[in-house]
Amino acid sequence: MFIKLFRFAKPAILLSVFLTSRLFPYIAHTNCIKMVESKTTPSIFSKDNYIWMAIGAAIITIGMFLMSGGASTDPAVFNKDEVYSITRITIAPILILLGLVIEIYAIFKKPKG
Repeated sequence: MFIKLFRFAKPAILLSVFLTSRLFPYIAHTNCIKMVESKTTPSIFSKDNYIWMAIGAAIITIGMFLMSGGASTDPAVFNKDEVYSITRITIAPILILLGLVIEIYAIFKKPKG
């Protein structure tokens, strides 16, 4: 029965599993319990962390959107005021950096309790 169930496994693995379960049944049993218990690991981040991450991502998205705008009606004409506006050169990069700082805060913030 043992060989039929594990006929595709490597012989060395089968031998070690068989010997461990026969010679040291307590150790094999506790290892099985630990493997089952370890599947339910607690989350690294709490709800607050995810909220801060969402806020940071939204601010980064707004900054990228502000940096991208300003389509020209005539591609042959260069509009200096539109390309080098204060929104694209100053406000958008500040928002992106602020969003990244918020993301770093969200990652390093310890959950309550």
